[in-house]
Amino acid sequence: MEVQKKNKERVNVYLDDEFAFGISLKLALTLKRGQQLGAAEIAHLKHEDARTVAYNNATRFLGYRPRSTYEIEQYLAKKDFPPDVIDYTVDTLTARGYLNDEEFARAWVENRMRFRQRGAYGLRHELRQKGLSDSVVDAALADLDEEAAAWAAVQPKLSRWQGLERQPMQHKVISFLNRRGFGYDTARTTFERLWELGDDSENETDEFA
Repeated sequence: MEVQKKNKERVNVYLDDEFAFGISLKLALTLKRGQQLGAAEIAHLKHEDARTVAYNNATRFLGYRPRSTYEIEQYLAKKDFPPDVIDYTVDTLTARGYLNDEEFARAWVENRMRFRQRGAYGLRHELRQKGLSDSVVDAALADLDEEAAAWAAVQPKLSRWQGLERQPMQHKVISFLNRRGFGYDTARTTFERLWELGDDSENETDEFA
């Protein structure tokens, strides 16, 4: 056995003085130099090592941002881990609290409402792309105030739309909100609120002119 030069947590195993396979340091500590390994024992070591590697890969992937169960499954599948190893990894991550689709969905919606507001339709589409079930998505969207989200979404755009006539402004507002996944009714209500606000400002200016 020989510790790998580029990864001190990995050990190369040699059989009959020839490289056979690599395993984690933890697994290597269960072996002894000169030990005889049969085919079944080798297969078991490789399988256990695959579990360790898959788990480590998954935790690193989770380190960038929270993930859904589906995202983890797809990530590991692309790395050619067998289904039983993927299932084991997902179960372990879930048991340790690193994977929770309900919490992930709620956090996703909260993040969108804080930084890049989306309507219910847009959020539902995004969450379904993450492989979340309808029941999980419904629960995450249960308390969504779509009109408040739409109002927040248009605030950074107001300076661009100031001075527009009614029809061009209506087109801008509704098109923008539709692209953000807001329904037509919400988009229309938001436009009317903006237009009335502009009218009120003009009336106040005229009154004190």
